[in-house]
Amino acid sequence: MRLTINGEVHELDDATTLAQLLEAQAADTRGIAAAVDGEVVPRAEWTTFRLADGQAVEVLTAVQGG
Repeated sequence: MRLTINGEVHELDDATTLAQLLEAQAADTRGIAAAVDGEVVPRAEWTTFRLADGQAVEVLTAVQGG
């Protein structure tokens, strides 16, 4: 399946969950938020949230500063 992740097109296996995607994208998922097609997906749903062909995923990392 094809997904757009942070503006770039990627090919992934069918039935990939959001948790699997995020673990592959980041060594540490603490401080990360994810939105699929503009809707934030709660962390508690990452392991059951199945991604579908054509979706857009935004992975955001919290940073400190001022």
